[in-house]
Formats: sequence, C-alpha cells, structure tokens
Amino acid sequence: MNAVLIAVLIMLVLSLLRVNVVVALLIGALSGGLITGLSIEATLTAITEGLGNGATIALSYALLGGFAVAISRTGLPLWLVDKLIESTKQSKSGSFASIKWFLLAAILLMSIASQNVIPIHIAFIPLLIPPLLPLFNKMNLDRRLVAAILTFGLTAPYILLPYGFGAIFHGIIAEQMELAGMAIDQSDIPTAMLIPTAGLIVGLFIAVFVTYRKERAYHQSAEIEVARANVTPLTIVFTILALAAALAGQLLTESMIIGALAGIAVLFATRAVRWSESDRVLIEGMQMMAFIGFVMLAANGFAEVMKATGDVETLVEGTTNVIGNNQGLAALLMLVVGLLVTLGIGSSFATIPIIATLFVPFAMQVGFSPMAIIALIGTAGALGDAGSPASDSTLGPTAGLNADGQHNHIWDTTVPTFIHYNIPLIIFGWIAAMIL
Repeated sequence: MNAVLIAVLIMLVLSLLRVNVVVALLIGALSGGLITGLSIEATLTAITEGLGNGATIALSYALLGGFAVAISRTGLPLWLVDKLIESTKQSKSGSFASIKWFLLAAILLMSIASQNVIPIHIAFIPLLIPPLLPLFNKMNLDRRLVAAILTFGLTAPYILLPYGFGAIFHGIIAEQMELAGMAIDQSDIPTAMLIPTAGLIVGLFIAVFVTYRKERAYHQSAEIEVARANVTPLTIVFTILALAAALAGQLLTESMIIGALAGIAVLFATRAVRWSESDRVLIEGMQMMAFIGFVMLAANGFAEVMKATGDVETLVEGTTNVIGNNQGLAALLMLVVGLLVTLGIGSSFATIPIIATLFVPFAMQVGFSPMAIIALIGTAGALGDAGSPASDSTLGPTAGLNADGQHNHIWDTTVPTFIHYNIPLIIFGWIAAMIL
C-alpha cells in the first residue's frame, strides 16, 4: 500500500465527485500520512511546513492579481474586448466563423504572452474572459475548447522557451539535476523539450479540430458589468512601460513578486492608475486570486506530506526492481510515476526537485543520455501542470469561464486538458527519451 499512490487517488476521486479541491488535497494528505504510519501530529506538522513553503507562491499570485487589476483600470484590456464585441453586434450567425477563429487565436496569443513576454501568468484570465462570455454564448462556442487553448498557452511556452517563466523552469531543471549528480548545459533544455512540446501541439489540434469543433448551447447570461475607463495614447504608452518593467523585474530577479511590484509602481507613478485607487485595486486583485492561492498552499502541504512519508522513494525503487535495464519500460514507468506525483501537487515548478532527486540516479543506472533525462524530468513536471485539479493552469481558465456558473472545474477544464495533453505528453515524452 504505497501512501503516495493512495493519497493521489483519494484526492482525484474526491475532486471528480465535486468535492472542493482544497478539501480534497487536505484529505488526501491526511490519508497518505496516516496510511504510512505517521501520527496525526506529524502529518499536521508536515502540512503546516508545506503551507509555509507555499507562502511565496501565494503572495506572488496575490500581487500578480493586483497588477492585473491595475492594468484593467487603465481601460486598455476592456477597450480591446469592447471593440471585438461591437464588431459582432451587426453580424449574422453565418459570419461568426471568422470571428470565432480570430477570437480563439487572440486568446491563444494572450495566454502564450503571459508566460514568456508579459509575466502575469493566469492573472489576465478573470479580467478578459468574463466579459466575453455573452459573446461565447451567442456563438454557441464550447467553453471546453477555450479551456484547452488557455491551458496550452499557459503550459507549452514555458516548457519550451527559456524566457519569462521558462527561464525559471529551465533553471530549476538544470540546478536540480546537478544536485542529483548530473551537470548539464541549460541551453540544451529547449532541444530536449522540443518533442514533448510537439505532443502538446498535437493535443491542441485534436481539441480544436476534432473533439470540440461542434457547437454547445449555454444559457444566455446578462452582460457582465465592469467599469470602463477612457483610453488615451498616453495611457497605452504608460501601460506598455508597466508591462516592460514587470518583465524586466521578473527576469533580473527571478521573482514574480518583484516583477509585479515593478509593474504596479510604474502604473501608479505615471498616474495611468490613480494613487487614490491603489488600496482598492490591490485588495480587488488579491481577492480575485485568493482561491487559487489557497489551492497552491494546500498543494504544498500535500507535497510536504508525500515527502515525509518516504513512499515516493519506495514507489521509484519498486519500479526499478520490476523493469531492470529495459529502457522502454523504464521510460514509461517513470512518466507514469511522475504523473501520479505531480497530479497531486499540481505545480511543475514545485515537483521538479522531487522528480529530479529520484529520477536522475535511476535513469543514469538504466543508461539514459543526459538529453533523455532532461526530457523525462521536464515532461513529468508538465504532466502535473497540464491536467491536475490543483494546477494553476487549470484553475485559471475555470476562474474566467465559470463567471456565470456554467463551467465546471473538473469536467469542463481538468478532464479535457488531462485527455488532450497528458496522454500526448506521455507518448511524446517516451519517444523523446528513446531517441535522444
């Protein structure tokens, strides 16, 4: 009875039964600790330590939420949304096809930019998506398709490209592999992750052109009222400066907190957003991201309990005894083990240290090349990010698409992204490990 396996399964079953994901994570963590023999006090202590480890992440999301709300107060994002909506008011249903593809392409580009160019991550989703929901409903656009596009844009860019969040992700892989006994050149990571990323692209194409190409009816909701602001050329310039400051701050310090603070400071210093609104703006942004912050805190508590049980090592050792030196089977089982571990934690950034510590010695023993090991570790991390109920890459899309209560987190975001991204990731990650 492996505690990690059972804890993850409990968390997933509870989530599928529509139990709140924070509660599911905590119950799964408690179950895993008690099953492995930890006392209730030791399990709670591990959860508490994990919550402390997640405090930086929670603060980062809170400030990113404040930055995103501050950007919205400039009026620029909603001005762009209004222009798009106005262009459809006189359109007949027959002309919706071109508008649909333009809209989906714009959402994809925005989500990609949020990882590598404008490091606000998921903070843009609750601001831009809700005003578009009435338009989605009018077009009978399947929101599962939008969720798949958003999750792809939130995941694939940082896995492949060494910019923005990608620079941090690649840095964690290189650092943790070196600590585990294998020094690599960080510039090799994009090459190693090219094939797994191709798997995400295949999943995206299947979601767009096969699975969710048909229309889906929703109840037409009322227009979501949000405050508009006058947009001037100077406002656009100051907003661009704020975005540049946020990107520079994040890249120079490798801290989302500093990046968000830099962007907020520029917006208030240039009076693109009035100083008198600063308190309200930041509080509103923190409230917007509060649920996601709590999920990430709970996920860190879950991860700490899994480490305390010692059963992650047992899970890997068990696979070693079964497969011997069979590289094909080794690669497959490593990816499956990585999937189980990262599904419960939900963050590729948080799980790479666990995966690297265990997988590097084992993969070296089986005879994998450094490039293959990079692909295995990077893919294992991406598996948790692309299809976990606790991942911000699934929580973010739900936060925007469920603004009118017609989009379920598990069945409309998590399950679709799991099917379209985790299955191709395992296949293409396995291929990468075998040919690199």
